[in-house]
Amino acid sequence: MALSVQDAALPRLVLAAPASGHGKTTVATGLMAALTSSGMEVSGHKVGPDYIDPSYHALATGRAGRNLDPHLQGTERIVPLLRHGAARPRPAEIAVVEGVMGLFDGALGTEGFASTAHVARLTASPVVLVVDASAAARSVAALVHGFATFDPGVHVAGVILNKVGSPRHEAELRASLDSIGMPVLGALHRSDAVSAPSRHLGLVPVHERHRESGHLLDALRAWIADGVDLEALVRVARTAGALTEPEWDPAAALGTGAVPTGPTPTTPSGPRPVVAAAAGAAFTFRYAENVELLEAAGVDVVDIDPTHDEVLPDGCSGLYFGGGFPEVHAAPLAENAPLRRAVAHAAGRMPVVAECAGLTYLCRELDGQPMAGVLDASARMTERRTLGYRTATAAGDNVLAATGDDVTGHEFHRTRVTPDAGPAPAWLLAAGPGRGDGDAAATGTPEGFAGPLLHASYLHVHWAGRTSLPARFAAAARRAQHAT
Repeated sequence: MALSVQDAALPRLVLAAPASGHGKTTVATGLMAALTSSGMEVSGHKVGPDYIDPSYHALATGRAGRNLDPHLQGTERIVPLLRHGAARPRPAEIAVVEGVMGLFDGALGTEGFASTAHVARLTASPVVLVVDASAAARSVAALVHGFATFDPGVHVAGVILNKVGSPRHEAELRASLDSIGMPVLGALHRSDAVSAPSRHLGLVPVHERHRESGHLLDALRAWIADGVDLEALVRVARTAGALTEPEWDPAAALGTGAVPTGPTPTTPSGPRPVVAAAAGAAFTFRYAENVELLEAAGVDVVDIDPTHDEVLPDGCSGLYFGGGFPEVHAAPLAENAPLRRAVAHAAGRMPVVAECAGLTYLCRELDGQPMAGVLDASARMTERRTLGYRTATAAGDNVLAATGDDVTGHEFHRTRVTPDAGPAPAWLLAAGPGRGDGDAAATGTPEGFAGPLLHASYLHVHWAGRTSLPARFAAAARRAQHAT
């Protein structure tokens, strides 16, 4: 019988873990799939900037995966963005929020800012702890007890045991957790059928596993249905109280942003400009809200796949190249010479915004393979991963930002561009971790490439946290449309 939720409040829960590697993503994806199969409308969310896990959430729920990140979006927008994601394209009956790293791990030196616990507190959501029990028995209760009592503001409402070894092992685990009054909402035994392959930046995105994604989803759904008490889990989600903050709205957010002078992009006249957005296996990441903001600003966003689409869409007035894995798909990107030439030609006539993977595609070459050649720079894979939150200031006026605009963002890559900045850099980075070479970055370190029609950078920025960025981009696309 289908589960149903009648409460006016959004039932919700946060899936957390003691640390990375306990199985949060597999459990979260399987849980979303099982709840969806039961007849519920499920909204999937991810704490932090990660873009791979939300692709699995989207597979399981049939709706866009959404991120909740206080660093990127601002604490005041977390609940509005949660409500926004839960309302589109249909009102959700339950929201499942997958955490990041360990429950209390946030930005270093901040006492847990942007951690899973921080988001759980902001959204007043109960927490379900996923624990890898493969190497312990009664000690799991001690671990859970510590997590449940560490922060009185975080309510750990139950546990899902992962990688349970045998019926006797499960019985010992349940007895020890019962002794501390912690409900066991599920016990999942080891299964090779639910493993997901990984590589240099984490799990392989679901877009690259389309041939096997259906089998994986079926396996995850069955695994969760067999080992988790879904009715009990929904009851936990229904203990979350009402959310009083208003739902985030992209059009309203643009109205409060620093919209550039000139025609207001939210009320354009005539046909809407078209922005071509890189998609496909090589470009699997962009925040859903970034596209929604462009659309609210009067732009039509049309996906293209640079591995095989040879022309830009009709009426194209701008290019948006987001994140992904061009280093894995360098050969087909290089082989698509018609699109590389089209992008190079377009870059002189219309606004181009690129971040991370998009930056490397605009270079002359990537690991020796020819790319678009918009930038006088080359890119290559490195052994060192660059990962971390950043704060940055716009070095000058460009297509995306105005001089002095401050943004919060993150970097996540294993490539390096040489030179790493042009004569007009995109950003000046604040002091912080190095850029993959082990040295600390000084305040004002230049990064990226910028100009009147260009913004290319490693920095990922969630535009809900700085709505003047999509407003400027949309205005530039409108000007390019009128110039052609």
